[in-house]
Amino acid sequence: QFPINAAWLELALAGIDLTRWTQLLLLDGELARAEPKKLRYRLLHTAVRIARTGRRIRLHINASWPWATQLVVAFERLTRLPRPVI
Repeated sequence: QFPINAAWLELALAGIDLTRWTQLLLLDGELARAEPKKLRYRLLHTAVRIARTGRRIRLHINASWPWATQLVVAFERLTRLPRPVI
């Protein structure tokens, strides 16, 4: 059972790292300092529609969602980050 537990631990740590890097690089204000539970509620539970047009995938975010603007700004910042060199 140790390999299974080790794999679970690595995945949990990767999720924590991704959450923290998202806060550092993409968010500002209250969300940059928010606890993971608050981030899940405000950003990951956002109602969106996924649409494919012209070989592009678009997210249509409900404008009435209180944190829609912050989510859009985070996505824009993500697209401006330099791509990693392989």
